[in-house]
Amino acid sequence: MSNFWKDRAVLVTGCSGLLGSWLVSALIDRKAKVVGLVRDWVPFSKLFANEHNLHHINLVLGQIEDIEILERILSDYEIDTVFHLAAQTIVGIANKNPVSTFQTNIQGTWNVLESSRRIGGVSRIIIASSDKAYGDQEILPYNEDTPLQGTHPYDVSKSCADLISTTYYESYNLPICITRCGNFYGGGDLNFNRIIPDTIRSTLRGKPITIRSDGSYIRDYFYVKDGVLAYLHLAEQMDREEIRGEAFNFSNELQVTVLEIVKKILYLMDRENLSPIILGEAKNEIKHQYLSARKAKTLLNWQPSFSLEMGLIETIAWYRDFFNM
Repeated sequence: MSNFWKDRAVLVTGCSGLLGSWLVSALIDRKAKVVGLVRDWVPFSKLFANEHNLHHINLVLGQIEDIEILERILSDYEIDTVFHLAAQTIVGIANKNPVSTFQTNIQGTWNVLESSRRIGGVSRIIIASSDKAYGDQEILPYNEDTPLQGTHPYDVSKSCADLISTTYYESYNLPICITRCGNFYGGGDLNFNRIIPDTIRSTLRGKPITIRSDGSYIRDYFYVKDGVLAYLHLAEQMDREEIRGEAFNFSNELQVTVLEIVKKILYLMDRENLSPIILGEAKNEIKHQYLSARKAKTLLNWQPSFSLEMGLIETIAWYRDFFNM
């Protein structure tokens, strides 16, 4: 493990979320000085359940929509690196509450960027976009030159935040890189309206999983530990001039239907007798998505470390422990 992060002051927004909690642990292990912005205290989240993390992170309670809090954090803690992960990430909630989603995902992003511009001193900013920013495309897989054209509320929020980030790089030379990943999964995801944690929880309880769509929607599932390693690796590369200002897809480059991922989990948990219930009610969702990671592999010399099966096995084990608490 290199000394790159030792004593480096790092702000992680959305630090109690799935990716944020794993990223915080990795940064603490690497001896970084971590500051986390968190809106809600979620006692069962991976971040708060880990006493070691809580003893090694400066937590600031506040909302990403409050630019004054961001400016205070950047100034008081002399932040060097920002990982902006905070977002409203649930498609169903975005469909019901588009304005609050726009405020969190779009305004929250420009607040991070504008406060960094005003305060100065930040050497690298990683903005978490999403494969959803590409919207619905006829040509797949998405690569980084694919137009950003979200049409539904969540997708639009990520397209806008992504474009605003590019604006701050091009217009103000802020040291920005953008990540676009598929559907993160892994232990610690407490949003049980997502298919993987919901399937595992239902299976542990001996109940069949309910699929909102018709099961044919194709997604690009990406293990959270691979996500953490990708984010760290990208940030470490940002002293290279050809890297700053760029967007990178990170992906296992797999096309997996919702029904396939459910059946894979049932197989790994030895509960194939639990047939899923298919509702076919999903609306305002993209039907077919997957990413090309060729640019990351070429420019960053990056490779995923976990296969889908490896990631699912670890994830299932995490939830077994969690529900046995």
